[in-house]
Amino acid sequence: MSATLEAIGVIRSGFEQRFGTPRQPGLVPAATAVLQLRPPYDEPAALRGLEACSHVWLLFGFHAVAARGWRPTVRPPRLGGNRRLGVFASRSPFRPNGLGLSVVRLQGLLLPPAPCGLRLADHDLLDGTPVYDIKPYLPYADAPPDAQAPAAFAAVPERLPVRFAEAVRPALAAAPAGFEALVRETLALDPRPAYRRGEHGRPHGVQLAGHEVRWMVDEGGVEVLEIRPMAR
Repeated sequence: MSATLEAIGVIRSGFEQRFGTPRQPGLVPAATAVLQLRPPYDEPAALRGLEACSHVWLLFGFHAVAARGWRPTVRPPRLGGNRRLGVFASRSPFRPNGLGLSVVRLQGLLLPPAPCGLRLADHDLLDGTPVYDIKPYLPYADAPPDAQAPAAFAAVPERLPVRFAEAVRPALAAAPAGFEALVRETLALDPRPAYRRGEHGRPHGVQLAGHEVRWMVDEGGVEVLEIRPMAR
């Protein structure tokens, strides 16, 4: 049995590389995005009533790793990257059909004369992600009060304090509104691989909203060392 999926739209977000993109939705409230709908799905009537929703489900494709196929077992970062788990017991992107499912905050609808789409926040979606479907989030049906998950997955990720070196203050002042919060919330999650978590003083770089951000982790948390606009 097989089926063909056609993307109804594409995500435009400030997460331009896998490194630094949150591993789950709901972790970076400052992360905003636009879902640009494609013809013939950019019909305003298809969005009628969605404005009453605070959140929506998005069915999307893990396009950045699609060529790497799937694996029956994976090593989730939340388990330290050393323990293997069945792919169906994880949220790994290396899945048989390469599909992901995220609940994201709906900030508003984009309607004519603008191209049709959705304004989103609090997401975990890489720029260029194809979206295959949209559904409203229904609290009574989608949040079972007795839901359980493995302890390692159920715990809210630890957040590190983030501070900015004085040298980056001019770049922050020149950046778009919300950029400082995006950097702070993203780096507080410590996007480094599990095997790097014990290292201090090693510089790292991440691309966020058109900027290259250099940072490191020390005993006091995360320090942002440099911010510079990326050449386009």
